[in-house]
Amino acid sequence: MEADYSKADLRPADRQMLDYAAKLTRAPGDMAEADIAQLRDIGFSDRAILDIAQVVAYYAYVNRIADGLGVSLERYWTEGREDYE
Repeated sequence: MEADYSKADLRPADRQMLDYAAKLTRAPGDMAEADIAQLRDIGFSDRAILDIAQVVAYYAYVNRIADGLGVSLERYWTEGREDYE
């Protein structure tokens, strides 16, 4: 799942949440009310949807700040996690 969540055995709600997060990350201008409706239809409350959107937005923000400042990844991410487990 770490490399491609779409190949993982996930509950429908988890898959829908990750599909929403991926779309918000890759194509934020394409988001529509239908994307939120799909989350509601599968059982997410408006508060949960807000939480999902805020977490996705936070990670996008932090990554853009780091990229904009030329911050390097820690060794953990570049050399393989197995060295740190």
